[in-house]
Amino acid sequence: MFEAESDSGHSLLLEGPAEQGGLNRGMRPMELMLLGVGGCSSFDVVTILKKARQKVIGCVAHLEAERGDEVPSVFTRINIHFVVSGSGLKEKQVSRAVELSAEKYCSASIMLSRGGVDLTHSYEIQEQ
Repeated sequence: MFEAESDSGHSLLLEGPAEQGGLNRGMRPMELMLLGVGGCSSFDVVTILKKARQKVIGCVAHLEAERGDEVPSVFTRINIHFVVSGSGLKEKQVSRAVELSAEKYCSASIMLSRGGVDLTHSYEIQEQ
């Protein structure tokens, strides 16, 4: 088990699975990587929509990932599905925000896709 601390002073626990001695007290490093991609992308989508004067209430990113069988067991496919909620959200604006995040702004997802990960994005809109 390891405690990771960022330059901003935030910390979290990281560890491996039980079959390798983990005690289930911390996240797995690859889980953390997915959380980072989801957070980065969600931040972009919400920021872009707010700049477009859309009334965003929430954004949840659901990530599904597949990893290769061989060592290193890298991600081979990731889908980020955004559930964007708000009042009177325009589909064109949500679609564009997801596209801009994927192609221009989210450093984490762009780095993975350029590294060979099949990274796809989808979304749905929930009226609130």
